[in-house]
Amino acid sequence: MEIIPLSFPHELTKENLPSTVAAIGFFDGIHKGHQKVINQALNIAQNSHKETAVITFDPHPSVVLKGKEDVQYLTPLEEKTALIESLGVDRLYIIRFDRKLSQLAPEDFLTHFITGLNVDHLVAGFDYTFGFKGAGNMSNIQELLSAPLEITVIDKLNYNDQKISSSRIREALHEGNVEEAETLLGRPLQLTGEVIHGDKRGRTIGFPTANLMLDKPYFLPKIGVYAVETVIDDNTYFGMANLGYKPTFSEQRMDPKIEVHIFDFDENLYGQNIKIIWKKFIREEVKFAGIDQLIHQLKQDEQNIRQYFHEK
Repeated sequence: MEIIPLSFPHELTKENLPSTVAAIGFFDGIHKGHQKVINQALNIAQNSHKETAVITFDPHPSVVLKGKEDVQYLTPLEEKTALIESLGVDRLYIIRFDRKLSQLAPEDFLTHFITGLNVDHLVAGFDYTFGFKGAGNMSNIQELLSAPLEITVIDKLNYNDQKISSSRIREALHEGNVEEAETLLGRPLQLTGEVIHGDKRGRTIGFPTANLMLDKPYFLPKIGVYAVETVIDDNTYFGMANLGYKPTFSEQRMDPKIEVHIFDFDENLYGQNIKIIWKKFIREEVKFAGIDQLIHQLKQDEQNIRQYFHEK
């Protein structure tokens, strides 16, 4: 897949680009609804012998429109790119969302980023909007066009009578419901981080942990203890993760930390990147009265999580 960063204005010319079927959207999460849009573009392209493209944006519009500096993503850009590539797309256009782009009239957006990229068939979700203040949408797009363009609008995809959306997945994660998030995404929620040195307290109580440093702005699930799978060098291990503040040992509430106790594993992981796959919320994070109470609970957590994986 060719990855092409763009901004407004860009210098690509229609004449130097192949006739293209494109799916457009922000696509955070690449959930089942997003996959439906992209796969429809792929099917149309295959039947008409054209190339496929996905047109997406970075950063999230709220960074520019609302001044947010701490936007967290279900799929940070690098992971979104990998997922799009896995679907078999020929080209990925990543348009920089800045103030200039946000003020572009919808007609000019279409001329510059659709017609100008030699897109002759556009696929988008029913609720996709574009142009200044979202004035362009899939209902009025034909009125805004200055050149012929075929349009395919994808209706909402429901699960349990509710639309599958990035915001719904975030709500599920806010409640710790990583299983529902997995259903809506069509794959488990996961993240990748580097194993760094921690306070090494876990090793002294029989529960050594890998402490993760995240270099991407992930949207994390609810604070608590989870059953997880850990992928190390393409090998998968069961384990339990604590996402939280370690209140038993500290009164300070800084950014939440991720510590993973990997079952039946005792190797040095410092400096390595490992993948965490969230499988089930086990319990809330609590402050214990002392070490003995904490150890008792950790043993119970391990027993419960091993049983969970045994029954899967």
